[in-house]
Amino acid sequence: MKQLSIDAPGGLDRLRLMDAAEPGAPGPGEIRVRVQASSLNYHDYLVVSGGSRTADGRIPMADGAGVVESVGEGVEEFAAGDTVVSCFFPLWQDGPPVDADFSRVPGDGLDGYGREVVVRPATWFTRAPAGWSAAEAATIPTAGVTAWRALVVDGGLRAGEVVLALGTGGVSVYAVQLAKAMGATVVATSSSAEKLERVRELGADHVLNYREDPQWGRTVQELTGGRGADHVVEVGGPGTLSQSLRAVRIGGHISLVGVLTGRGGEVPTALLMAKQARLQGLIVGSRRDQADFVRALESTGIRPVIDRRHGLADAAEAFRTMEAARHFGKIVLEH
Repeated sequence: MKQLSIDAPGGLDRLRLMDAAEPGAPGPGEIRVRVQASSLNYHDYLVVSGGSRTADGRIPMADGAGVVESVGEGVEEFAAGDTVVSCFFPLWQDGPPVDADFSRVPGDGLDGYGREVVVRPATWFTRAPAGWSAAEAATIPTAGVTAWRALVVDGGLRAGEVVLALGTGGVSVYAVQLAKAMGATVVATSSSAEKLERVRELGADHVLNYREDPQWGRTVQELTGGRGADHVVEVGGPGTLSQSLRAVRIGGHISLVGVLTGRGGEVPTALLMAKQARLQGLIVGSRRDQADFVRALESTGIRPVIDRRHGLADAAEAFRTMEAARHFGKIVLEH
C-alpha cells in the first residue's frame, strides 16, 4: 500500500510517499478500514512542517474516512461495507476532556491516516453520515467536531443568537453553516473580498474585512444594536482576542479554538472582567460529540465545503496551499 511518512525534524520537503506492507486481519475489537480520504488541518500542517515535534517516520494526518473491509471478534457496531470516519482523540470516548496534548492523536503522537489501509480498534471510529463521500466525511473529526463543540456542546447555541466566526478556514465555515442551520444570525470576517462573498453565499448575514476595518469588534457591537455577539469562534489567538472581547456581549461565550497569530500574547484581562465573558479553550471533542454531530449533519442537510482535492502524491503541494491561506473551507487528500 501507499503511505505518507515524515523524516525528522520535519518540513514539507521531508514528506515522502512510500510503499509499505498492508496490515493483517483485525484482532478482537478491531476493524480493518480502507482509508479513502483524509483532510488537512492546521495541526497537521504543524506536524509535517516541523513546527511540532514528531517521531522520525511518523505517518501524518489526524482525520481519515473510508470503508470497513472486515471486523474482528466481538465487534458489533460495524460490519464490512460500512462507511466510517476516525476520531481525533481516540481514547476520549465521552464525558469531560481527558486529553490535554497531542500525544495520543493519530498523525502526531501516533501514526495517522495518510495511508491506504489501517487496522484500529472499532472505538476509534464513528459511522460517517449516510450518503457522504469519503472526502466529505474526512472533514468531520477536527474541523467539524470543533465547530460543533464550540457552538453546541459548550456554547449551548439557541435560535436567534448571534455568532461571530473569524476567518474562512474549515472550522469557521462549518461554524457558519451550523449556526445558520440552527437559526442564528451570523457575522463572518476575512481579509479577502472574494472569500467574504463566498461566506455570504453560505448564509452569513454580515461580513467584515478585518484589514479594512481593524476595529471590527466595535462594528459587531453596532451591527447588533450595542448588544454584541453571543458566541465568538476565535481562531486567531493573541492577535485577535482583544477585538473578539470587544465584539462579544456581556456574559457571552468565546471559544478559543486556534492560535493562528501566535501561541502566546497579552490577554486584556480588564476587558474580559468587564464583559464577564466566558473564554474557553478547547481542542476538538469526544467520540460521543462526533456521533452527535454526525446525526446533526444528517438532520440539517449540511454538506462540507471542499475547496481543493489532491492525491497522496501531491500532499506537499496541498500543504503549501494551506500555508499560503489560499483555501476556503477544507483541503482533502483522496487516497
